[in-house]
Amino acid sequence: MSLTARVPALAPFGVRSFRFQWPADLAASWAFEMETLILGWYMLVETGSVVMLALFGSLQFLGTLVAPLFGVAGDRIGYRNLLCLMRVAYALLAAILMVLFFTGTATPSAVFAVALVAGTIRPSDLVMRNVLIGDTMPAGLLMQAMGVSRTTMDSARVAGALAGAGLVATVGMGSAYIAVCGFYVLSVLLTLGVAGGGAYGTSGTVAARTSPLHDLRAGLAYIWATPPLRATMYLAFLVNLTVFPLTGALLAHVAKDIYHLDQRGLGWLVASFAGGALIGSIALSVRGAAIHPARIMLVFGVLWYAATIAFAWVREPVLGSAILLFAGLVQSLCMVPMAVALLRTVPAPLRGCIMGVRMLAVYGYPVGLLAAGPLIERFGFAATASAYCVIGLGFLLVIAVRWREHLWRTDAVANTV
Repeated sequence: MSLTARVPALAPFGVRSFRFQWPADLAASWAFEMETLILGWYMLVETGSVVMLALFGSLQFLGTLVAPLFGVAGDRIGYRNLLCLMRVAYALLAAILMVLFFTGTATPSAVFAVALVAGTIRPSDLVMRNVLIGDTMPAGLLMQAMGVSRTTMDSARVAGALAGAGLVATVGMGSAYIAVCGFYVLSVLLTLGVAGGGAYGTSGTVAARTSPLHDLRAGLAYIWATPPLRATMYLAFLVNLTVFPLTGALLAHVAKDIYHLDQRGLGWLVASFAGGALIGSIALSVRGAAIHPARIMLVFGVLWYAATIAFAWVREPVLGSAILLFAGLVQSLCMVPMAVALLRTVPAPLRGCIMGVRMLAVYGYPVGLLAAGPLIERFGFAATASAYCVIGLGFLLVIAVRWREHLWRTDAVANTV
């Protein structure tokens, strides 16, 4: 018996396309996390404002507004082809920043401009990853594959955050960006080995569709008419609005202004949250085939809010890191099943479009982040974070009750094992 057959977590690697996609996604995720930490710290130090940090963080999610169109494009030209083009663009933008840092001409305005362009493209990277898995993976391996795929992001947040902080402190911004560019180039080369996926627009029946906007309208209509999809979309927007910002870009504020840590301290906070998420992803890759996705995402969503409230009131870095570890764990056990519940509900010709619409929910992140900046400056992090979580938890319970037939029943489509 082969190793992939004996070890459940390795079963997805029995699919050739996944053997290329996983390391390609890992290299891109490392670059993302290193860039986010490096530039977030740069903006905070150069401007000295948590509001500017929040604004910079929100720019990275600007592309959620156009993610559905990226999804439609993937349906038509192939997900692998589009993903390659996107990753070439990341490499070029990182090279521009590398030159600016090496020549000493980098300014907050220049970094904002590059982040604006990158933020238009980057949110759709996750869309392409997920739809490629949904397109190339047998249904029985979908949960394991999504769990294993999620480890690319979670491990990158651990190692990439620590590496990014360490490289900047040791060799400077410019040299650190050599590594960032190298990871992007590697991700492009590996993505070329992934199965094409998508390109449904080239088939005889789908080629007659009138326009990309027609495809987008069809996807939106399908979501609205499908209760489990609509409920899951609401929940995705809710967690991005109310809880993700608190353990995302705002960790730089917690590290510098509450815990009084340096770049390495910020790296450890980020790594703690990501480490917990990595544990959750590994657990899902091993035992995920036996769980009910929609039910699990609700249970661990409640625990995620509770853990974040506890983190908000801690003033000791070690204890805060421990709570972040648990928060990362329950976050993973909420978000990965959410993606699986969506993939099991959407039809293949609309997969890219609907998963792109799912990324619109991520727009809640910059909205929540921008609102949190001035609120934190006036009321403090603990009060603001607690208010965010209480509101979010209340609406989560409303969603669970309103769509309980589609999210809680074990025989519901979104809970199929």
